[in-house]
Amino acid sequence: MGLDLVYGKGQTPLSEGEKEGLLLKHIGTQGELNEIEQLYIEEATQWTMARSFKKDIILREEFLRGLHRRMYGEIWQWAGEFRRSDKNIGVDWKQIPIAVRTLIDDCKYWIDNTTFSEDEIAVRFKHRIVSIHCFPNGNGRHSRLVADVIVKKIFGKEVFSWGDITYEDRKQAREDYIAALKEADKENIAPLMGFARR
Repeated sequence: MGLDLVYGKGQTPLSEGEKEGLLLKHIGTQGELNEIEQLYIEEATQWTMARSFKKDIILREEFLRGLHRRMYGEIWQWAGEFRRSDKNIGVDWKQIPIAVRTLIDDCKYWIDNTTFSEDEIAVRFKHRIVSIHCFPNGNGRHSRLVADVIVKKIFGKEVFSWGDITYEDRKQAREDYIAALKEADKENIAPLMGFARR
């Protein structure tokens, strides 16, 4: 049985080779995949939030890759591994480690010098890492969890709502999220910050 995926607005298609990395061969539809991914993401979120991670652990490539592996490692063979092909978004795949290192160094600087508010540091990190597009799949969900980890574990604040609390219409929430990301691409971070705390 082949994996039949239907991509929504803002989602990056998997290559045929990446699809072959599916460990759960009984999964055949987008709905089945979404359901099992959500289950493991919730488990990864609970595990992560129950731990005491310090800034020096969180702001490391190994942590970022390990978090993705914890979210998707039971589903995808390539979980936690940087992508090895170019996509319709993101940096050239060969530049991913350099871009991640630069982001981590920038974030340490922002924290040490109080360059932005605590929320803005976390949201800026989220935007940059999703723009790098480190992994074949799950970049948006991974980047939101990373921002939650930063704001909770480094700054001791409540995690972000990411628009889910007040929205019953998920389609509208996704459209607002994509629009906020596009504004952040143009250096206007305010809509994404507003969406994060909506």
